Amino acid sequence: MITFITGLVYSFTSDSVIIDNNGIGYFIYFSHPEKLSLQEKITVFTFQHFREDGTVLYGFLSMDELDLFKKLITVKGLGPKTAMAILSNTTYDQLVNSIENGDVNYLKKMPSVGSKTASQIILDLKGKLVEVNNNDSNKKSNPLVQQALDGLKSLGYKASELSSITSQLNSLQLNSVDEYLKEGLKLLVKLKGI
Repeated sequence: MITFITGLVYSFTSDSVIIDNNGIGYFIYFSHPEKLSLQEKITVFTFQHFREDGTVLYGFLSMDELDLFKKLITVKGLGPKTAMAILSNTTYDQLVNSIENGDVNYLKKMPSVGSKTASQIILDLKGKLVEVNNNDSNKKSNPLVQQALDGLKSLGYKASELSSITSQLNSLQLNSVDEYLKEGLKLLVKLKGI
């Protein structure tokens, strides 16, 4: 299972990106290409979807958005393409708020979402997103630190372990996600006394 890919933005379109990771190009369906720049080094958190005709990767800039995507595709009748289209046409916070507030009209503005699907999204997800949303608002500090913490989370570290090193990482003045990841790993190793 591919959990995340770090590399350079080789090219992108309105709904996808190709990441160059050590000379291998990964084609990833991507929700917000307007946030990308060519040759920029980024970490994309991925969901690997297996179909009869092959394997597809869906990518996100944060673990929270990936978690929201995973929740959306659990909704009856809502597949990965529709979930990706929804995330491409709104922000994380707007979507969570509309679901929590039962705003059918807002959800109906999303591509391929009618009244029935909008109601189903609210029925299936209302009350299950608040914790994710609170975590997101608590972590709005340095975006590089956030990406590094999301990377460490995907490696299996617990939220309690990560919260104990967040302030230390925020106090550092580093230039890349990789540098913060390395420092984060060192701090976690110290914590465990290894």
